[in-house]
Parts: sequence; C-alpha cells; structure tokens
Amino acid sequence: RVAMETSFPCALLSGAAAGAFVDIGLYPIDTLKTRLQSSKGFFKAGGFRGIYSGLSAAALGSAPGAALFFSVYETAKGPARRFSSSDVISHQMAAGVGECMACLVRVPTEVVKQNMQAGHFRSLSQAATELYLQEGVRGFYRGFATTIMREIPFSLIQFPLWEGMKVKWSDWQGRPVSPWQGALCGAFCGGFSGAITTPLDLAKTRLMLGADAKGVPYKGLLDVWSRVYGEGGITLLYSGVGPRTFWLTLGGIFFFGAYEKTRSVLQGIGM
Repeated sequence: RVAMETSFPCALLSGAAAGAFVDIGLYPIDTLKTRLQSSKGFFKAGGFRGIYSGLSAAALGSAPGAALFFSVYETAKGPARRFSSSDVISHQMAAGVGECMACLVRVPTEVVKQNMQAGHFRSLSQAATELYLQEGVRGFYRGFATTIMREIPFSLIQFPLWEGMKVKWSDWQGRPVSPWQGALCGAFCGGFSGAITTPLDLAKTRLMLGADAKGVPYKGLLDVWSRVYGEGGITLLYSGVGPRTFWLTLGGIFFFGAYEKTRSVLQGIGM
C-alpha cells in the first residue's frame, strides 16, 4: 500500500516549503560544517561567531532549489519506470535528473552563502558584486561539476532508501505512512547518505571557497583530494562529517516532514 501519485504543482509547493523550513531552521549547523571544512581552519574562518552569516543567500535559494528538485523528481518517476522495472533504479534516475535541475539554482546560492559563512564577504550584495566582478557569471558556478558529483551519489543512496523504507513500513502497518513516519525514514536515509559522501562535500566546499590557506587555487576534485590528503590524510577528507551527518539527520526530519505534511494537506484539498 503506497500513497497516491504526487502532481507537479503539489510537489513544487511541498518542495518549496521543505527547502525553506530546513535550510533556514538549521542554518547554524551548516555554517559550522562549512567552517570546519575551510582551508583557513575553523576559528580563522569565524569559529562560533556570526553563525547566521549568509542566511540571506540561503533563504533566497532554498525554496526554489527544493521546489525544482521535487517537482522534477516526482514528474520523472513515471517515465523512469518505463525504462526500468526496478523501483530502485527508477527512483535513482528520477533523483539524478532532479538534482541536475536543482543545482542550477542551488550552486549559485551555495557559492555566495559559503563565502559569507567563511568570512570572505559581509553582505549578500557585496558577495554577489565581488564574485561577479572577479569571474562574471562563471564565478557563481564554482564547483558546479563537483556539486553534481556530490549530490547525485547522495541522492542515488538517499531516495531509493527513503522510498523503500516507506513501502516496507506501509506494508507492515497495512496503510500508507504518515508524514511523521516519512520524516523518520528521511532522517535515517539523510544521515547515512551524508556520512558516506562527506569527502565529496568537502571538495565542493573547498572549490567554492576558491583557494587553500596560502591562496593557491584549487584546480578540481582530484586536486582538492590530493592536497587535503597530503595535509591530513583520510581524517581531513572527512572534516565536518559530524555536523554534516547531524545536520542531515535532523534536517531529514524537518525536510521530509515538511514535504510529507504539506503534500498531505495539498492532496487533501484536491491538488
């Protein structure tokens, strides 16, 4: 027994609600994770000061990014099933397409936000202006490929697990899962997927910040990993794994809970 299909407008609005709710509500944890991964070091990047730096950028992009992801994800699941009889593969295909589309909005937001979190800029307008003057539009898409490489593996793990856990729970209790049950499934899947993909997240952060502590620019994913591994081994590659796992576990409750609840309400009124 599974829930009814989700329409495009329902997924769009539910995704927007989920994105805004989790990104704004749990923003301080994300700031601490970014500073732990900064090449300058945690305290030089700001430590525990100004943990809401970059919130304006996050607020601007969180709702559109999540709305774009879920609307594409829910819409793509149907066509994906025609390519594969496996629910796991069809969910992976839909999630991959959704992430690619969402990153068109998410990456510029992340670039501005993380530079503000690391103390490079003091305001949204300053960050946007300086990045544009330095590199043009390309400056807002630093680390785009690496972000895709992080988000797709993350989603390939998270969403089939989430969908599968909901089906198993539904079968066990004889009815579709409630919003809070879907949220618990999302929390587990988010934390598990986040921990595994931390090295990709670290590379994305370093590339978006642009250079190491000595000002030497990073040239790509392998360059980041090679230099970080040389500085501190495998432990440094997993910098920020604690806050990232905690953020995604706690965030999973809020994110999927808000999505499921909003979707339930909208479907209840016929959307």
